[in-house]
Amino acid sequence: YGPTEAAVDVTWHACRVGEERTPIGAPIRATRIEILDADLRRVPVGTAGELCIGGVQVAQGYAARPALTAERFVPDPYGPPGSRLYRTGDLARWLPDGEVDYLGRIDDQVKVRGMRVELGEIEAVLAQHPQVQAAAVRPVGGVLAAYIVGAAQSEELAVFLRQRLPEHMVPVSFTTLERLPVTANGKLDRKALP
Repeated sequence: YGPTEAAVDVTWHACRVGEERTPIGAPIRATRIEILDADLRRVPVGTAGELCIGGVQVAQGYAARPALTAERFVPDPYGPPGSRLYRTGDLARWLPDGEVDYLGRIDDQVKVRGMRVELGEIEAVLAQHPQVQAAAVRPVGGVLAAYIVGAAQSEELAVFLRQRLPEHMVPVSFTTLERLPVTANGKLDRKALP
């Protein structure tokens, strides 16, 4: 994993045959990964936040785009004086083994009943259920709908989510699919969900 703004390659993961979900891995040498909330505070393991990159890999900024540079390349509260973090706009979480799990884009935030909702955060919690192999969430008609690959029942999933998320983040419907639709490059295709 790695964006152009950080020398393209900043994490690695040794893929294993049969992995259901592949994390983006651990930081490479001289690179630091932070998972932060909107106020640039570290979030606990397993909690969704913005993936930020620090270290020698981080670019100086965008050519002739000072406003965008100031927004994305911010002072690093955890690095040496004068260092910067690149705010990727990617939603991720730390896994207990020290690797990073990519959850989607922060711009996948939606408003449901006047509340901001991170779809990737709900999907990450659903993926923690032992009978869920994959999950996707999207707004449908002003409410949240979940799409599940696995054997879990709707009522069971709703209870599971209510124990971990605020009520406004619990989908009102759960649809079981054989597999989630993906685009040609393998990313989730939310528009193709039924």
